[in-house]
Amino acid sequence: MNVIAHVEIPVTDLNRAMRFYNAVFGVNFGDVVTIHDNRMAYFPFEEGGGGASAALAQGDVYVPTRDGAIIYLNVADVDDVLAKAVGYGSEILFPKTPVNEIGFVAEIADSEGNRIAVQSL
Repeated sequence: MNVIAHVEIPVTDLNRAMRFYNAVFGVNFGDVVTIHDNRMAYFPFEEGGGGASAALAQGDVYVPTRDGAIIYLNVADVDDVLAKAVGYGSEILFPKTPVNEIGFVAEIADSEGNRIAVQSL
């Protein structure tokens, strides 16, 4: 069993964040739901497919930061994602760096100011 079950990425403006993750990562979100007075947009998730479920989360307790836990998103092409992110106004916080013979990692600030890592392995 994977220990990590679910991740919520804090956002200030849910609609802006949804547009950013769609433009940069190609994520299509379903309906926005309200849970405990917080608005959530869930990333696509297949039960039993490995990895954790995740959502963009807007509410009083959700404060975007560069200083907290770092979420790693799998991508096919780090360069492509970095170009899209920069084109969307993002800042590269850690440049594309090899992690092994075939994999790379980089970090960006998302539309809300969170530090997000991208990796291709």
